[in-house]
Amino acid sequence: MGAAILKVFVIALALSLDVFAVSVGVGVRGMSRRRKIQIGLTFAFAEVTMIVLGALLGLAAGHFIGDYAGYIGFAALFGVGLYMMRESRTELAESSRLDLTRGRGLIFASLALSLDSLGVGFSILYVGVPMPVSLVVVACVSLCATTLGLTVGRLLGRHAERSAAFMGGLLLALTGIGFALLKALHVG
Repeated sequence: MGAAILKVFVIALALSLDVFAVSVGVGVRGMSRRRKIQIGLTFAFAEVTMIVLGALLGLAAGHFIGDYAGYIGFAALFGVGLYMMRESRTELAESSRLDLTRGRGLIFASLALSLDSLGVGFSILYVGVPMPVSLVVVACVSLCATTLGLTVGRLLGRHAERSAAFMGGLLLALTGIGFALLKALHVG
């Protein structure tokens, strides 16, 4: 079970780097502790919700395609990772016009960030950790990453924001490949 928890932590860490990256960008202008917590909770809730939706889709697909569903889920992790890496290298001019700290901007940001969690939800069923434990780990890591990103955003600036998003994507892609290999070799 320890190796499986480590897998969930790696996934949560990869997802949280994306959240961290956006939080750094938002945190550049500074805000109250209460606002940081609200943003962190919103991001964590969106991540967990999308994972649950992805898991439900994964279960439905698993009934139709059997043992190959795990490989498809891991391929989804890889694809989401590649997508995150590509997106980290493009400018998002529209997001700079929205206030990502409240209202419509915060909802938009949390939904956009949690789309990668939909793909993760599809594969998280095959990691070997009970779903509630996985969701708690993801939510806690996401909340910590958001709070940390908002806190140090003013110091790190825009370069760190883009690098963290790229690293999160790279970590997810490598995780997808690694998990598929472990499943194929019947390890873990």
